[in-house]
Amino acid sequence: MLSYAEREYSKEEVLSLLHPLVAEWFRGKYEDLTPPQKLGVVPIYEGKNVLISSPTGTGKTLTAFLVVLSELIKMGLEGKLNDSIYAVYVSPLRALNNDIYRNLEEPLSEIRELAARKGIELPEIRHAVRTGDTTQNERQKMLRKPPHILITTPETLAIVLVAPKFREKLRSVKWVIVDEIHSLAENKRGVHLTLSLERLQELVEHPFVRIGLSATINPLEEVAQFLVGFDDDGTPRDCVIVDARYVKRKDIRVLAPAPDLLHTPAQELQSKMYELVYDLVMKHRTSLIFTNTRSGTERVVFHLKVLGKEKGGLDESQVMAHHGSLSRVVRHEVEEKLKAGQLKAVVSSTSLELGIDIGYIDVVVQIGSPKSVTRCLQRIGRSGHRLHDTIRGRMVCVDRDDLVEVAVMVKEAYRNHLDRVHIPRNALDVLAQHIVGMAIERKWSVEEAYRLVRRSYCYRDLPMEDFVRVLKYLSGQYGELESYRVYGKIWFDEKEGVFGRRGKYARVIYALNVGTIPEEVNIKVYTVGGKYVGNIEEEFLERLVPGDRFILGGKVYEFVEARGDRAFVKPAFDMKPTVPSWFSEMLPLSYDLALRIGEFRDKMFEWLKRGKPKKEIVAYIVRNCRANLEAAEAIYQYFAEMHAFLEALGVREHPSHKTILVERYVDEKGRLHHVFHTLYGRRVNDALSRALAYLASVRAGVNVGIAVHDNGFALVYPPGVKPPVSITDLKSSELEELLKRAISNTELMKRKFRHVATRALMILRNYKGHEISVERQQMNAQTLLKVVKELGDDFPVLKETYREILEDYMDVEHAKEVLRGIEEGRIKVVELPELDVPSPFAYNIVLEGLSDVVLMEDKRLLMLRFRERLMKLARMASPEALAA
Repeated sequence: MLSYAEREYSKEEVLSLLHPLVAEWFRGKYEDLTPPQKLGVVPIYEGKNVLISSPTGTGKTLTAFLVVLSELIKMGLEGKLNDSIYAVYVSPLRALNNDIYRNLEEPLSEIRELAARKGIELPEIRHAVRTGDTTQNERQKMLRKPPHILITTPETLAIVLVAPKFREKLRSVKWVIVDEIHSLAENKRGVHLTLSLERLQELVEHPFVRIGLSATINPLEEVAQFLVGFDDDGTPRDCVIVDARYVKRKDIRVLAPAPDLLHTPAQELQSKMYELVYDLVMKHRTSLIFTNTRSGTERVVFHLKVLGKEKGGLDESQVMAHHGSLSRVVRHEVEEKLKAGQLKAVVSSTSLELGIDIGYIDVVVQIGSPKSVTRCLQRIGRSGHRLHDTIRGRMVCVDRDDLVEVAVMVKEAYRNHLDRVHIPRNALDVLAQHIVGMAIERKWSVEEAYRLVRRSYCYRDLPMEDFVRVLKYLSGQYGELESYRVYGKIWFDEKEGVFGRRGKYARVIYALNVGTIPEEVNIKVYTVGGKYVGNIEEEFLERLVPGDRFILGGKVYEFVEARGDRAFVKPAFDMKPTVPSWFSEMLPLSYDLALRIGEFRDKMFEWLKRGKPKKEIVAYIVRNCRANLEAAEAIYQYFAEMHAFLEALGVREHPSHKTILVERYVDEKGRLHHVFHTLYGRRVNDALSRALAYLASVRAGVNVGIAVHDNGFALVYPPGVKPPVSITDLKSSELEELLKRAISNTELMKRKFRHVATRALMILRNYKGHEISVERQQMNAQTLLKVVKELGDDFPVLKETYREILEDYMDVEHAKEVLRGIEEGRIKVVELPELDVPSPFAYNIVLEGLSDVVLMEDKRLLMLRFRERLMKLARMASPEALAA
């Protein structure tokens, strides 16, 4: 049963429940309780599971630990504190674990001093961090004197559950705190953790209290269920939800550096944008700047340093970058300098989104769109660290689609409309890993193990036949795999319905290969003649199909094939690239926000059709979307151009979430761009475009190019080839099968299969202490993929690869929803005549294939050429339309 905490308890009511020493320490330290503390401490004290969602700096962590510290002190003074673990704190970041260790040090030492002054001898309350970085020596110490509070990561928790001596110390656990639950819920690390918690529950035998801590996330009911799971009989466990997501005031603004983002020359627009960001940095004490790509992060740092030199006032040592490609030492140095107030600005891609303590930030600047309301609020929530501070965000855009997206996002943020989180379900690779872990612990009956697994929210509806197939795979019943050195890791007696551990190396294999984060590798690029060209990221390679062209080292190459960690290309210097270099780092627009943008489009076009004055529309955007005048003017101009285009063609409908506009644009080289305005976010468009391109290439007998955008997609046909498909050819009931065929032989399939096979312990990253290189793993994966395809689509590792691509990487469920909308007539499909110019809303979809760095100028020139042709078209069709 889920319920919301509604009663706010007073400071005195809460402190009266705590041990007098803790209560006195709190009084001397804090004036009052924060909202999460008023709502959350009492349910935790009463032994209830609690999910707390509130912004950074609202005392979430202390809410979770107050009762824990109070109870441990009470047990210590009563002589009941054993050498055993009572509380487990789990977070996704090692850096956050170290922060928590330091943050607990302070109250523990201050309470000890307070007790000493009163002549009370307080037994030691130990806390310790255990992660992959913990030395063997420290682990031995922990075994002799276990911490009462264990601070760890999801992966290490899974390892200590099978450590024979250490697991015994976990039997006394009373509380488990899961921090940053929003960053775990949407990926397989969270799935993995839910199974570890059920295994821990099995070990502990009495129900422990689960406390989840989260920044902004939605829907809270689903996240609460993810945290607590189900009882054996299938009833959801109880959880009290503390919703304090909106306790801080917001100040968010949408900024464009110029009112005309199309005609302002690229160089001028870029320099205006950097000056805008520079001014924001100079107006504030400390700024945290988010970009969406690592290359973007480096560019912003470079330009801020240049401006600092030119204008003075900003020393280059005061601006630093922070992203995943930097070494841990450099990242740590940035974090420490930030905390010490030595930096004016830190520029990050995504690495500073999570709650590591980075001290006081008074403004967050976001360049481009963060692609979802939830991520927008999570990032902006890094500012204003104290409870009564206002969170301050400035969203800077130089692209018209981005601008519309961010304007709607900010409007929704003020209305507290958040995107729904996507939690992976029935992941068979994670299941396989845990079954091996469970088999190491003891002998299990299949029924008993299946019941445990289904207590996890992520496996609530796992079919028994899938569970048994995983057992068969792990016990080596697919004999064909032995000749490829895939051996059984458990024994399974199907007749008796029991399984257990097999072989003395099982524990070592498990401990060295546990976890869900795939190892990424840099792919070396060679010409077909064997000349080394440079490196690309593995994620980027996943996108490529033979014939795709991309820029490397300033030159254009055409992709031929990939083998292991090598990609082979041929020079295509005189040709335009078809895949942008930054594509792999792009965040996808969320489906929920895409629908809201569709509603905004409806409103704008309705007003333009009715002839509402420009002044009133611009004023609405300024007021409701918190936009500066330049941004509002740019948005108005964008819609007015699209409206004029449709008027000129005599088309009454406009592209939105309820109308799919379809264009056929023939470029100067005679290629036909079949453009679909499917405003449903990139993951949905990825699914729709791949399925349709597959159908088209089968029917036309040619390779069809794909350009995927958040607002739509385009299929690109060679000169002379007419589109043999329409979106109405896709049927919701056939989409999954069609997509499986479409991705079956792609690089995406090969890479994702390696990730899944590694998680499922089919391919080992480490064997008997020997690291197996990612290149070797990939070679093994390519061989194994061919073999398992012969075993059929129900083979667990293959089935999971398809599921992960379709459900987690793409969004097949919402894609099917869109197709059902078309089938039932709720979504209209409107075809435009063939033209030699794309509509204004199609510019970015058509130009998706142009690089953002080398060809930025070309891209803008092309857009201006489109605009000139558009004006000609509009003049020919209807001079009045231009007045719009």
